[in-house]
Amino acid sequence: MIHAESNFQQMAVRMLRANGFYCFSVPNGTQLKPTQSRIAKAEGMLAGVSDVIILLPGGKTVFAEFKNPNGKGRQSPAQRDFEENVRAFGFEYLLWSDWKQVEDFINGRKKELAPIIK
Repeated sequence: MIHAESNFQQMAVRMLRANGFYCFSVPNGTQLKPTQSRIAKAEGMLAGVSDVIILLPGGKTVFAEFKNPNGKGRQSPAQRDFEENVRAFGFEYLLWSDWKQVEDFINGRKKELAPIIK
């Protein structure tokens, strides 16, 4: 992952968690040895899976893909296929490339967390 994209994702995850969102990443970008890669694929690893998965009350799941905030990041064909499948199953898929998109999500969805934040 490009350094700026990684920093952007790290900051967004910190802000999401600080605001009560339950989210986690799927480390598909990790470089694996060929044997490890074969095992991971057999265990279900899938190319193109979004960077972060956010769980919301009521069984809602949001898939967020981060792109370099310099505006040059593009989805790979596998990422576009993943997005298409996620949407076909009725889930929300977000493509974030700037901080305002993250802030708008947090501000717009935080009220959904009110019943469960302790």
